[in-house]
This record gives sequence, C-alpha cells and structure tokens, in this order.
Amino acid sequence: MGKDVIVALDFDSREKTLAFLDRFAGEERKPFVKIGMELYYAEDPSIVREIKARGHKIFLDLKLHDIPNTVKKAMAVLSGLDVDMTNLHAAGTRAMMEAALEGLTRPDGTRPLLIAVTQLTSTSQERMEADLLIEKPLDQVVMHYAQCAAGAGLDGVVCSPLEAGKVHGTCGEKFLTVTPGVRFADGDVGDQVRVTTPAKAKEIGSDYIVVGRPITQAADPVAAYRRCVAEFVG
Repeated sequence: MGKDVIVALDFDSREKTLAFLDRFAGEERKPFVKIGMELYYAEDPSIVREIKARGHKIFLDLKLHDIPNTVKKAMAVLSGLDVDMTNLHAAGTRAMMEAALEGLTRPDGTRPLLIAVTQLTSTSQERMEADLLIEKPLDQVVMHYAQCAAGAGLDGVVCSPLEAGKVHGTCGEKFLTVTPGVRFADGDVGDQVRVTTPAKAKEIGSDYIVVGRPITQAADPVAAYRRCVAEFVG
C-alpha cells in the first residue's frame, strides 16, 4: 500500500468545504480527505456521499468510544457510507474494537480500513499523567494500545509521526500508521505538541499523514498540497 497525504477538511459548513474542494477540480490527483466531527455534525451523512461522488477517498474521523454493542451498531451504519477509512479510540478496550470490526464488515465481507487512536497528538507526558492518571511513559502507552488494536484485528493506528517507526517495529510493517501532527518546516505547530515535517514523517515510517491548516489555510492550498505530496510521497 502506497503512502498518501490526507487533507483534513476542518470546515464548519458544506459551502466552505465544497468551495475548498473546487480548487482541486482540475487536479489529476484528487486529494484523499478527512471528514471530522466538526463538518459531519454541522451537516449530515450526505456530505460524505457528496464528497465521495466527486472522486475523493475519505477518512471518516469520528473517533467512536462507547460500550461494544453501541459501537458495533454505529459502525454498521457507517459502513453504508462507502468511506475508505474510519476510526475509534483504542482506550475503549479490545472488546470494543472487536465489536467495531464486526459491525463495520458488510455481508459480502468488505469493509473500510479501521484504525484506532492511541494518544492524541495534543497529549504530552505531563497531561497524560495529570489528567488521565496514566504514569507509564507515553511511547510505551502508545505501543500497548497499538498491540491491542493489532490483536483485535484492526488495520492500524493513529499516532504521532514520531512513533510511527516504533509502531511498525512492534506490530509489523503492514500495520498502518496514520499520523497527524505534520507541519512544514517553516510553519506554525498550532496546538499540537508532537509534530514533524512531511519529509521527516516519510523517513520515520508514516504510511499516511493527515495535514489540515498548513494546506486548508494556505494562501494557495493547491500549491501547499502539491508541496506536501512531493515531500512525503515523492
């Protein structure tokens, strides 16, 4: 499976989202895009279908986290949206992840990729200890969550690009790493604390990088996307 750049569509309306995607109408390479909670909740599932109809691959980023049966039923609904990837929180336990996989799998055996969030890229060691009462080293926690996800049959995890290589070493090269927290070397890191550049993420071993503001808020988003692809995919 080849590397790819996923553009985070962090907009609060259909109009803003489609206006942004219109900029890529003439591009031979349609960006793989991420639809997160802001856009999904502002609109409805029809926005997923509309963007899919434009020829974009979609990562539906809703980070499900609930009791296993609830997540299973929710994933069964999401499987009908024909997205390419979706996710949940690994902290929901292995039983929840197994139930999610069961719900996401269609009667014909097909399903989107399912990945688990380990620790958010806004989480630091200090915040994890103070707020979550988890006192193990952050990278050890991420690896444990990744192993639980792999054991549950998931396809990969969301993690910091700084942890991607170690995840592959722990769970195998085919276990996917989807990494936010990517910024250009000359850009602002925003509210994320575990970040790196597209080129460095490629070197470390990320399979997919998720890039939002450095592309969506760029003066020329198409040029920023092309730069990101050139640095990460080559």
